[in-house]
Amino acid sequence: MTPATFEPRNPDFDARVRESFARQAAMRTLGATLAVVKPGRVEITLPWAEPLTQQHGFLHAGMVATGLDSACGYAGFTLMAADAAVLTIEFKINLLAPAQGQSFRMVGTVVKPGRTVTVCEGHAYAIDGGREKLVATMGCTLMAVVGRDNIQG
Repeated sequence: MTPATFEPRNPDFDARVRESFARQAAMRTLGATLAVVKPGRVEITLPWAEPLTQQHGFLHAGMVATGLDSACGYAGFTLMAADAAVLTIEFKINLLAPAQGQSFRMVGTVVKPGRTVTVCEGHAYAIDGGREKLVATMGCTLMAVVGRDNIQG
């Protein structure tokens, strides 16, 4: 299946996504890096870190969900208007395998963009010894927020 091609509403989408990501304390806490920013697609990478694990040493499901939520949110944000901010309004995660690896790649992809509501999907991969394994998927619904002084892009 060929990925959809999207036209961003804001020609400065890349800079807006990177500026917003830089303000996210949660991503700094995880040690996450914005790896790819394309119209309708964002990839975030993060290293394994012991403080982010659960009792078996796997990356905690909450950390996986956080990374996927941001990847999906920023994927949707790439296609939003210049005056819009983005908020997640719903997500569902499927944990497919233990998140065990040296690092992780979270991919968010827009399925259906909209003026107000955007639907995305996410895929989380554990990377161990150069091999990737799909460990989680996410379905995510986003809302474009405009005209709210306390919410910015």
